[in-house]
Amino acid sequence: MNRRPATSGQQPAEQKLAAGRWRLEAQDLHVHAGNFPAVRGVSARFEAGTFSAIIGPNGAGKSTLLQALLGLSRPESGHVELGGRPLSRYSRAERSRLLAYLAQAEALPQETRVRDVVALGRGAGSWRWGLIPTHPWTAADEEAVDSAMQRTDTLKFAERRVSQLSGGERQRVALARALAIQPQFLLLDEPTNHLDLGYALEVIRSVRCEVAGGLGAIAVLHDLNLAARADFLLLLHRGQVVATGSPREVLTPAHLAAAYGVQVKVLEDSGQLVIVPQA
Repeated sequence: MNRRPATSGQQPAEQKLAAGRWRLEAQDLHVHAGNFPAVRGVSARFEAGTFSAIIGPNGAGKSTLLQALLGLSRPESGHVELGGRPLSRYSRAERSRLLAYLAQAEALPQETRVRDVVALGRGAGSWRWGLIPTHPWTAADEEAVDSAMQRTDTLKFAERRVSQLSGGERQRVALARALAIQPQFLLLDEPTNHLDLGYALEVIRSVRCEVAGGLGAIAVLHDLNLAARADFLLLLHRGQVVATGSPREVLTPAHLAAAYGVQVKVLEDSGQLVIVPQA
């Protein structure tokens, strides 16, 4: 990822960790969804330069945990740290610069050019969308937008309207918008939901390329065979941690039976784990 030096006044938070490795960490986290204890005593460490996946059955607390890691859900107890500093001590602007979020169904402005949508990641705004620019547009902003679109293969339809795109293309545009922020972590909530296999693999490949460049990625995933492509897995059941570790450590018949209540076979094909449910 391209990291530029601060240009004025106080250095942004990310400059303080220039010599270190970014980390997003949950410590004994308890979070309610309404009155329901959705996350119960979760501790986990997510590293920059690592593709992590949060997995588990419906109602396991995956999305609630992701919201807490973003600072959008207030914990009942425990806390989240980013770069060794409590997330609650970052301003909202700092969090939005360091943590980018990609929802499973992004509400993109339908009759807007793709390039303009991606530019929203840099704080570009328009009265037509009810948004106010956060700063004067610069050459660095333009470069970040072009780079994000090139890396997500969206430059080829930069001048098209969002309404003219397929579902998979729209998800790539949403990903480009998130990457244009140049965050330290990208958090994705079921980014491959409603996508066919080809587009789903394309999204995962794009995320892996960003991780190779130093980005930390944390994705909630339902498809265990896609999750097997991650570096680190966190398996939840009823808000609690069943297992953490590499795919080989987590995707075992015993762990998956405990979380999902089904028997599976774990096979291997060309070095890739394949999960096969048993009748």
